[in-house]
Amino acid sequence: MKRKIVSIDEEKCNGCGMCIPNCAEGAIKVIDGKARLVDDRFCDGLGACLGQCPQDAITVIERDAPEFDEQEVKKHLNVIKKPQRTPHSMPHACPGSMAMDFRSERKASTGASARQNSELRQWPVQLMLVSPEAPYFKNAELLVAADCVPFAYPNFHSDFLAGKSLVMGCPKLDDAEFYIDKLTDMLKRNNIKGITLVNMEVPCCFGLQRIVEEAMQRSGKVLPVRQTIITIRGEKQ
Repeated sequence: MKRKIVSIDEEKCNGCGMCIPNCAEGAIKVIDGKARLVDDRFCDGLGACLGQCPQDAITVIERDAPEFDEQEVKKHLNVIKKPQRTPHSMPHACPGSMAMDFRSERKASTGASARQNSELRQWPVQLMLVSPEAPYFKNAELLVAADCVPFAYPNFHSDFLAGKSLVMGCPKLDDAEFYIDKLTDMLKRNNIKGITLVNMEVPCCFGLQRIVEEAMQRSGKVLPVRQTIITIRGEKQ
């Protein structure tokens, strides 16, 4: 049948993923660096994702496509929103993902030596791996950083990480909807005092800002968010 459905221009799309949180049906996913429809049956053609694309790569067209299937959408959403199992419940979990709290080991240091010390308070740090129930998130200042930031910005530990609990991720390469669910759960379970968001200047990295905003909205929390943008030459913008 011919009906209205979303069309994504791969030439314009930069894979930022900002369209994904606005698709309530989970019809869009970043695959091989480009936003794509995962199944025509999941797209209702209403275009809720249109205004979220900074590259104007999304339009609604009319073409032959299977009918929108609400039942299949419900099955699909149940799969992608299924809570992640903890490392202890995974039969082949990586031992390196076990939660570790370093806060009691931190010693105050000053002067030149302070710049050489790690300010990391916990392990793991990847948003895919952290547990929202980890003790180091209780009453914490949360640092949400893009994966590339610590490599580009040399003073990441002293300027951003000190005194904060850290989660890191890449909005282009990872599952944005999973990130939103994980952050939402984290904000609901813990009395997070505030969020520091640090992302790169490249367009796709601003998807992290959208993830944080959506998680706050879903959690019902209103928190101060301090955002810093780092250039690809390692400077604060």
